[in-house]
Amino acid sequence: MMSSMNKFLSFLKKQFHLKILKKRYYRFGKCLQCGCCCENIYVRHKNEIIQTEEEFEEIKKIDKYSFYQHIDIIGKDEFGLIFTCQRFDKEKRLCKAHKKRPTICSNYPSEEIFMMGACLKEGCGYRFEPIEKFDEVFKKISKKPVKKFEQL
Repeated sequence: MMSSMNKFLSFLKKQFHLKILKKRYYRFGKCLQCGCCCENIYVRHKNEIIQTEEEFEEIKKIDKYSFYQHIDIIGKDEFGLIFTCQRFDKEKRLCKAHKKRPTICSNYPSEEIFMMGACLKEGCGYRFEPIEKFDEVFKKISKKPVKKFEQL
C-alpha cells in the first residue's frame, strides 16, 4: 500500500502534468534506436500536416536553418506528405547527427502526435498512459449536473 507521502507526491505530479503542463498522458520508456520515427513520417508546420510539395518548398525558403532542410519527401497519402530524414543511416538504423538532432527529434514521441490519432510503431520503446484513468474522468463527469435545454 502506498504511504501518505507517496500518495501526496503522486497527486502533485498528476496536478503538475494536468494543470501546469496541460498534458493528458504520461510518456514512459526509452528510445530503442529502431529508426521507425525517422522514416515514413508526417511533419506538421503551424499545427497542420504539410500537404503539398509547394507548401514544403515555401517553408524551406522561409526557415533555412531548420529541421525541414534535412528531410525528403518520399510519398503522399490522404493525410499529407510523407517524409524520411536524410540524417538517418538505414543500414546501421542510427541517426548520423544524434548529438545535434533537432528538438522535434529529441522530444519524440510527443503527446500531440498521439492526440492526433497517431500510434507508435511496433518495436518503439515508448508508450503513453493516461494521467487520469477512465473511472476518474467518469466520476468527474457524472458529478456534474445535467443541463436541460430550454424550450424556445
